[in-house]
Formats: sequence, structure tokens, C-alpha cells
Amino acid sequence: MTSAPTADSTAEPATDIPVAAATPRVLTVSRDDGHRFSKPVVDEIRLIEGWGVEGDAHAGTTVQHLSRMERDPTQPNLRQVHLLHAELFGDVAQQGYSVRPGEMGENVTTAGLDLLTLPTGTVLHLGAEAKVMLTGLRNPCYKINWLAPQLMKEMVTRLDDGTVVRKAGVMSVVLAGGVVRSGDPIVVELPAGEPVPLEPV
Repeated sequence: MTSAPTADSTAEPATDIPVAAATPRVLTVSRDDGHRFSKPVVDEIRLIEGWGVEGDAHAGTTVQHLSRMERDPTQPNLRQVHLLHAELFGDVAQQGYSVRPGEMGENVTTAGLDLLTLPTGTVLHLGAEAKVMLTGLRNPCYKINWLAPQLMKEMVTRLDDGTVVRKAGVMSVVLAGGVVRSGDPIVVELPAGEPVPLEPV
């Protein structure tokens, strides 16, 4: 495997990525067996209940992100599967950045679904068998600037009232295993009770 690919902020925006979807669906899937920032797009991934993506470096029952392992390797892994909305690519393209599926390190790139507004505990049915439960927001780190200088400022913004908005996708754990492929439908199952907004995990 090669090191993480880079994206030039002056490059031609990735406008050829078809993200429009009448119903939520999987656009692409990605995995990497090494701790690199970006993940290569593959034909399919297999989710394993309570574990994550088979063959992915971030799969496991306890934390697998290196910085978190250094602090406390016994923490439960709430970041088994990273999902990112492909609509983000169009948003950053308007600012001159070219970002493509997998380059943000996500396992599942979605289309037609506003991931960031879903409440904690939402279950997403991916394809025929797999299910993941949303645990929180991805907390972007400085490595995003490896893709393009100053890209981080597009991933974390602040509203007029001071609210911090994180746009780099959501994290989840696997409730039911199965194969996930590009084009698979996504069915949203909202949790019962009062919605709890996603927080960084």
C-alpha cells in the first residue's frame, strides 16, 4: 500500500462524482489495513458485528486510532466504521478543493442522506444485511491539511452564536455484519425517545 494520496487545493474540483440520489444509497466503500489517512476505494467491504470493517486498521472492540490508543488502549471502539456524505465534496469544490471518496479516510461514502443531522443511536441499514449504529461525529484533526493546505477550515466552522460545526462525517459501530457495495440502499431507523444530537467521539 502506498502512503496517503494528496490533493492540491488548486486542482480541478472533483465535479464528476455523481452524488444526486432520490433515496439514500452507498456511493463507494473503502478500507485500508494500515494506519494511513486516506483509504483506497474497493468493490465491497464486509462488516463484522462488534468489530468493524474486515481487514481495516480501525476495526476492533477497543480503540484503534493511534492517538486514542496512546491515551487509553482499553476504551471501547466507538469509531469502527466512518461514514461521510459525498455532498461535502461539492461544498469544498466551491472553495477550490478537490476531494474524492476515500481520501478523508471514510469507510462508507453516502449519497442522499444528511448524516450530520441524524441523532445519536440512529441505525443505518446498509444493503441487505449490514447495520451500523451512529455513535457520534468525527472530530477532524490536523492531518486533513495533508490533503490540501487549509482544508481543515472547511471541515470545522463556527456559527454566529459560537456553535462549532464539524463536517467530516460520522462514526458508528457494527450491529449486524454483511457485505456492503457501491449502490446499496441505505434505510434509516431513528431511535425512540427525544433525539440526542451527535457529539464528537
